Amino acid sequence: MPSESHFARVLSSGQFAVTAEVGPPKHANPATIHRKADNLKGFADAFNVTDNQTAVVRLSSFAGCVLLQQHKMDPIMQMTCRDRNRIALQSDILGAAALGIQNFLLLTGDHQSFGNHPQAKGVYDIDSVQFLNIVRSMRDDRLFANGEFIKEPIPNLFLGAAINPFADPFDYRIHRLEKKIMAGVQFIQTQSVFNLEVFFSWMDMVRSVGLDKKVHILAGITPLKSVKMTERMKFHVPGVDVPDSIYERMRKAVNPKTEGYSIALELIRELRNCLGIDGVHITALFWEEIIPCLIKESGLYPRPIID
Repeated sequence: MPSESHFARVLSSGQFAVTAEVGPPKHANPATIHRKADNLKGFADAFNVTDNQTAVVRLSSFAGCVLLQQHKMDPIMQMTCRDRNRIALQSDILGAAALGIQNFLLLTGDHQSFGNHPQAKGVYDIDSVQFLNIVRSMRDDRLFANGEFIKEPIPNLFLGAAINPFADPFDYRIHRLEKKIMAGVQFIQTQSVFNLEVFFSWMDMVRSVGLDKKVHILAGITPLKSVKMTERMKFHVPGVDVPDSIYERMRKAVNPKTEGYSIALELIRELRNCLGIDGVHITALFWEEIIPCLIKESGLYPRPIID
């Protein structure tokens, strides 16, 4: 049985972890992934490769993860239930594990009507909680979803999921987290955090029932690049809570990119001091080149070396 992934070992060692998102291109030229890898290597402990995010066709997460491995980077393979049934999902888990991919973020997926093929038929054979249960059973019990025995053990799989602390109803968010923990999740990456007051209230609830001791929680960070991006996040992206104070800062800023960077830096520093937060997940939409500067200035560089 291979050792745990680098990402899993960073978290189990008690280090404050950093993950970063690598968005695949809408073409088959691997140079885009190689260029992003060259820019980001060493500035995070693991790197998410998205699975046709917002239901837009892109290079597969599977391929993106393999390309990152060529740079000796630890990938997190995102997988959604939108496009594949339980047969295909289990098959891809086996294939990814055979190629040494160990970290997985299991998601239900954005509805296809939001993407560039709205006429596509969504699969949604199972949801993310059921998917977690299935993969945990494949790993721990050597059983497929139909109860059939898996002849060979599957290497260590580190299972993650997403949580949105800002969605309504607010109290239900804790129950949703509990369900995912019971299903076998080991790390959580949250929706982008802008409203610290609401997020800290959610973390109070998490700590009050001891869930912070049962799963590693990484808070989402999305640097705002422009007023237009801020308005889109505030008014048009469901589940994102951008408070008026941040919106006004961006709207009045002489240089919105500089202001957005400063806001992200402030948020990371606040979240590092939040009890129960084990790391941050940085999603720099269309601005990935800013991640190394952000990591350095926030005091999160160099990243830990784990033997």
